[in-house]
Amino acid sequence: MPFLPISKEDMQERGIEQLDFICITGDSYVDHPSFGISIISRVVESLGFTVGMIAQPDWHSTRDFMRLGKPKYAFLVTSGNIDSMVAHYTSAKRKRSDDAYTAGGKAGKRPDRAVIVYCKKLREAYGDIPIAIGGLEASLRRFAHYDYWDDAVRPSILYDSGADLLMYGMGEHQVTEICTRLAKGEDIHDLKDIRGTAYLVKPVDTPYGAVECPSLKACRENKAEYAKACRIQYDWQDEVYGKTIIQRQDDMMLVQTAPSPVLTTEELDAVYELPYMRTYHPIYEKEGGVPGIKEVEFSITHNRGCFGFCNFCSIALHQGRRIAVRSEESVLREAKLLTTLPNFKGYIHDVGGPTANFRRTSCDKQIEHGLCKGRKCLAPEPCKNLVVDHSEYLEMLRKIREIPKVKKVFIRSGIRYDYLIEDKDDEFMRELIENHVSGQLKVAPEHCSAAVLDKMGKPHIEAYKKFQDKFYKMTNQIGKEQYLVPYLMSSHPGSTLNDAVELALFLKSLKMRPEQVQDFYPTPGTLSTCMFYTEMDPYTLEKVYVPKTAEEKGMQRALLQYFRPQNQRKCIEALQKARRTDLIGNTSGCLVKPDAQYLREQNERLRKKASGGKGGRNSSGNGSDRNWQQGKAHRQNQGQKHRQKAHTGKNKA
Repeated sequence: MPFLPISKEDMQERGIEQLDFICITGDSYVDHPSFGISIISRVVESLGFTVGMIAQPDWHSTRDFMRLGKPKYAFLVTSGNIDSMVAHYTSAKRKRSDDAYTAGGKAGKRPDRAVIVYCKKLREAYGDIPIAIGGLEASLRRFAHYDYWDDAVRPSILYDSGADLLMYGMGEHQVTEICTRLAKGEDIHDLKDIRGTAYLVKPVDTPYGAVECPSLKACRENKAEYAKACRIQYDWQDEVYGKTIIQRQDDMMLVQTAPSPVLTTEELDAVYELPYMRTYHPIYEKEGGVPGIKEVEFSITHNRGCFGFCNFCSIALHQGRRIAVRSEESVLREAKLLTTLPNFKGYIHDVGGPTANFRRTSCDKQIEHGLCKGRKCLAPEPCKNLVVDHSEYLEMLRKIREIPKVKKVFIRSGIRYDYLIEDKDDEFMRELIENHVSGQLKVAPEHCSAAVLDKMGKPHIEAYKKFQDKFYKMTNQIGKEQYLVPYLMSSHPGSTLNDAVELALFLKSLKMRPEQVQDFYPTPGTLSTCMFYTEMDPYTLEKVYVPKTAEEKGMQRALLQYFRPQNQRKCIEALQKARRTDLIGNTSGCLVKPDAQYLREQNERLRKKASGGKGGRNSSGNGSDRNWQQGKAHRQNQGQKHRQKAHTGKNKA
């Protein structure tokens, strides 16, 4: 099966006079199941429709948008695999110099707020043509949302773009029904009963029985109202008990239908076995191809969804918390297919998904009753109803290893270590270490402070320590030299400068020197972004400390890499501000050595004190044992308070 038509010449070769549907994407055209628009376009094609692809159109005129002509039924629009603003800007709002989803890695091939720009150009070109939007950018901006780059609350992307219908979530069920009903002659404005979609109506036409969010106006004027809206959106994001949600958008009412059910195993198998070309379009060859395909070309997705539900992650609001899985047979067929591809060298880079080691629902209760509102399956401690089972995943990995031409099978997508250590059977962990780690295993403790981890929705650091000890013990027993590479995040809501100091001390105690540290990035739609904007916990409305200045963010990030010479001055400033100058000195208990500027400051303080002037806090910076012990006692006391608080909250719940 060839690539979809991208030009009039392609259409003529196939005898197509007018396409049924045309897809617009902000990515270069890569026909691989790790690219959302590739899945959607192939699903539509499998229904018997003709589909065209316009990738990264020039938005400065309507010419590119008209290159395939007018579709018979509708345009399907997405910004690509990620939000266009995230694609363009770093967490410090600096312009990125490259783009992994563009041929040659070139930046600037899509506009900011791509979905809005593309839809407006389509309206300019074709007027009242049916337009449906989807993908991550549309999905996570479906309600009034805080936009980090504008530092303001923006309306639903549906309102701003002028599109007719929004598909949120993964989209296969939605696009199937939309395309089928449009082909039967229904008007796109009448498609108001499709689960997993959102649309705008006049307030007088608002459906009855919906859950109402505070309006766009209320969210802009009152941060507590914004936090309440965020909680409502998450609380009803469940396929079992989820309801229609409404939110006033100025003169219109946004209506979001209940979530679409996750795909069954049979449906997911069918989606991943559609005839993908599994590479980028040949037109990009002269530019060296599309970098984004390299990591996934020989990877296999075996599941969707994540009940881990971290507050800074968008998966819960997009894919959902319910786990969907492919059958073992389907995964094995794909593994065998990979061995026939021309660039295959014997290595399958990943058999994973959002979380690699989830192959079932977290408990049996949710199948009938849905996932618990406002609660997490793994944090701060595993739920008593949690069912842990790696047997099916392990058996599948064993069979993939036995396929001829397969030399090695790696697991590079996230492993939930907090789930893994709850498994009473060590068989999976032993085989993971022995067969599926390429020298380094990436895990995500993110922080060590209990207060910060609670805001992240992550388990406390004791779970990581337990896993780490077990990992290295097993690694030594097997006789391998392998390491854990922890993902760490600085400046998350709730993280004070003292929390960053605590994390630096934790890293030092474990002799860990992270090469990369991620600054918290307030992306659309997450609970953590809600905290960043409102400075409130959306579930309690309690105040949350949020580091927002570039100065403090820089200090927190520098502390996590205190060992780098270029961070010395910033770390000293951070420790002075945190009143932890006991950690500046030349002894083993200190984080950084004093520099010339610090010594001058200390001498000046001593001079003022000797002359009777007002000296600063008497801190010689020598890292004395007495100060170190005081700091240690302080940290232990704080940790005890957090544990007591978590225990009390658990009893109340």
